[in-house]
Amino acid sequence: MIWSVIGITALAGMGGTGMGGLLSCLFRKDSSKTVSLLLSFAAGVMTSVVCFDLLTEALHPNEMSTDVGLVVTGVLVGYVVIALLNAWIDRNTNHEVAHIDENHPRTADSLEELTHANHLQEHREGRQPRSGLFLAGLVMAAAIALHNVPEGMVIGASFARTAQETLLNRGGLTMAIVIGLHNIPEGMAVAVPLISGGMPKFRSVAVTALTGFPTILGAFFGFTVGAMGPTALALSLSFASGAMLYVVFGELLPESILMWRSKLPATATIIGMLTGLVIIYM
Repeated sequence: MIWSVIGITALAGMGGTGMGGLLSCLFRKDSSKTVSLLLSFAAGVMTSVVCFDLLTEALHPNEMSTDVGLVVTGVLVGYVVIALLNAWIDRNTNHEVAHIDENHPRTADSLEELTHANHLQEHREGRQPRSGLFLAGLVMAAAIALHNVPEGMVIGASFARTAQETLLNRGGLTMAIVIGLHNIPEGMAVAVPLISGGMPKFRSVAVTALTGFPTILGAFFGFTVGAMGPTALALSLSFASGAMLYVVFGELLPESILMWRSKLPATATIIGMLTGLVIIYM
């Protein structure tokens, strides 16, 4: 079953980001408003998934009760781990770009900042030593991977809770579909700066699709841990929930609002939450 889970996750992860890359070819270079709305919508969907499905299942794995303290601990650990990794990346890269100072928001307000592509551009244009070009590329990849690993864990843990059943179950496939939809705006945010910087469209779409690969690693980890028993499943689901809550409230929502200072991102978030609720319970 694990290979089937990996295959489905690859479609959701790499397929979703690749689709976002393809769609980005249809928009103008400055599509921050479009990506802002899509990120807000995706954040709303993921909030519904975490609150109305993952945490509910974590409290009652395989129809058994779990100590709420265990679930709270798992959520906090997942949140803190991703937050610390993200803070480490920002601390080691923010100084590379001149406009990021004490008066600049500590989160992204443009497509380039969203994917750390501005660091890569600084090196390419020679304003920073070329010796750091490889590091800038790694930073860009690491920032994207941080978003994709917990998403994969969500899919893997969701399949693990019905590991004894057929793959055609509501939980796992629903999560894969939701994550795949969520990855479309994320793929757009990656591809647009690449295309704007002069990379050929076909190559930018291929690179964008590859950024979804960490989703597979997260799914493998989430499924392996979740299949060990009810307690391990509860921890896996709660850890993945905490990681996704950080991605939503620490990254996606602040970035979407800063990219377009309007009331519409909030509206898109509400629509996303209601859409997620319908997907879960339809």
